[in-house]
Amino acid sequence: MARNIRSPKLETRTARLKLTIRKKPYTARVAPGVRLGYRRNEVAGTWSVIAADGKSGNWVKKFGLADDHEEANGEQVLTFWQAQERARKLARGGKNADHEDDPGRPVTVREALDAYQADLIARGGDVHNVTRVRGHLSHTLNSKMVALLTARELRRFRDNLLAKKLRPSSVNRISNALRAAFNLAAAQDQRINNQTAWRIGLATIFDAAQARNVILSDQVIRGIIAAAFGIGAEIGLLVETAAVTGARVSQIASLRVADLQRDRPDPRLMMPSSRKGRSQKKVTQVPVPIPASLAEKLRRASKGKASDAPLLIKRSGGRWKQSDHSRLFRRVVLGAALDPNEVTLYALRHSSIVRDLLANVPVRIVATKHDTSIPMIERNYSKYIADHADVLSRRAMLDPSILSGDNVISLR
Repeated sequence: MARNIRSPKLETRTARLKLTIRKKPYTARVAPGVRLGYRRNEVAGTWSVIAADGKSGNWVKKFGLADDHEEANGEQVLTFWQAQERARKLARGGKNADHEDDPGRPVTVREALDAYQADLIARGGDVHNVTRVRGHLSHTLNSKMVALLTARELRRFRDNLLAKKLRPSSVNRISNALRAAFNLAAAQDQRINNQTAWRIGLATIFDAAQARNVILSDQVIRGIIAAAFGIGAEIGLLVETAAVTGARVSQIASLRVADLQRDRPDPRLMMPSSRKGRSQKKVTQVPVPIPASLAEKLRRASKGKASDAPLLIKRSGGRWKQSDHSRLFRRVVLGAALDPNEVTLYALRHSSIVRDLLANVPVRIVATKHDTSIPMIERNYSKYIADHADVLSRRAMLDPSILSGDNVISLR
């Protein structure tokens, strides 16, 4: 427990009642950056906390009555000693701080993440962006007010993630989600004006987005699909659909029975877009071609289902969710005699993108089909784009050594 601070003019009711009645509170410093305020009124005085915001300013919150005329009860009426303890808890956002649902109190990091998660759910976003952050936050950082965060402690948090041997790209994803939570908190509370702290402290690690793209040959992919069906029809359909379309698991899980268009000479899936992105994103659907063999498998699997039912489901009958496939796919990869630490389900997506590029499919179409952007394609698959451009350019290449006999004219 923190040591109590003495203040002769505030610590007794007798001393307080001798003070001049005024609007400006009398204050006593009770912790670094934290002051306890007492406003002298005609009746009972009031206690408030005044905490520094890290930007040469502060925020103020009234939280109780002083025991000027009635006995303290530890809740609404507080002694000087109780008030300074309450002020420290409110300023630091301690686990046992009172009035946690009070909208007047600046939010803690934990509360900012809660609000960001609720916002993601409302927008249909990926809440995994929040869960990946929570596992790395200490209790101290979780409990701190967002308004009191500094660039130095956030940079130390980011660098500690690297010390844990996390890949720079993973650190960037965690930092991006945390920055988004803080930006949302700042947008909802004008007292939070230390955005520079997380802009500098959680700055993106440059050149960390180099994709570790594992590209598999068609023969290897066929072996993976066969190994998946050897484990179960459900995981087999998921893997084959991912291999053929190059879609993310979240997109495949969102497919409905009505999205299978098999009664046509060129069967296809109306693939829904993902919820990736910084702002609210309207879900659209893009036609993705599939072979007749996969269309028939999906038709049999969806027989008797309602048109709005999930097209692909787990063995339990539920819809596929984030990371449901991880352990199963590891068994699939082992069954195909491959390294599960190297080959993940995302390798099927990488392979699909590269297959399209090498088949001279325009980059814009490749990006649209795979629900990504041209800059992301260019950033992560530049080597294959160069191969793609080389093939196209070669068709128009001039070779001076080749002469056509029918257009040769003799010179005098």
